[in-house]
Amino acid sequence: MKTLAVTKINKIRNAKRASYDENTIHTILDQGLIAHVAFSHDGDPICLPMVYGRIDDKIYIHGAKATRMFKQLKQGIPACLNVTLVDGLVLARSAFHHSMNFRSVNIHGTAHLVEDEDEKYDALVAITDHMMPGRWDECRDMTKKEANATSVIALTIEQAAAKCRSGMPVDDDEDYALDHWAGIVPITTQFGEAINDDQLRDGIPVSPSIEKITGPTR
Repeated sequence: MKTLAVTKINKIRNAKRASYDENTIHTILDQGLIAHVAFSHDGDPICLPMVYGRIDDKIYIHGAKATRMFKQLKQGIPACLNVTLVDGLVLARSAFHHSMNFRSVNIHGTAHLVEDEDEKYDALVAITDHMMPGRWDECRDMTKKEANATSVIALTIEQAAAKCRSGMPVDDDEDYALDHWAGIVPITTQFGEAINDDQLRDGIPVSPSIEKITGPTR
């Protein structure tokens, strides 16, 4: 089990909620769906939500070559990526002690353009299958035109930390005797029933990867 070094960049102030364990970081990344990617563009801060995929210690994102973000990131610049899973609202007896139960990861690294064709292909598979495991093999092959129009950016995990909170609210001692409700409201994410595209030809069943998590279409 690898533990990442603690630096001034990734150090979390509340040590009780911090983890630098690589397995913990990877687990949160693998369970998330959206990453927020931050970088500087002409001196201005930019933060964008992106789908992503992970292979070992690299996070991959993709998009159109013409977008401002990819023109900037492909040059090889520092970037920060965050993935957060929210597990519940933590409601205390005072508004001051309200919080959330969550699991999050912050990653710092240098973003660069993926130019190797094999790595680019593997990254696109990873991104697609991160969204829906097994989906890549259920789609038609990507055309050369589509591949040429797509940029893939790799962000190597150079510095990272996980931050998590769990458990009940922590109120001031004297507040526990008050007649104000306190506790947790859980938050769960689930997949709904799959809905056929209006232009889907008759007789085409839902793909196995989708049926596995949603059940049959309606």
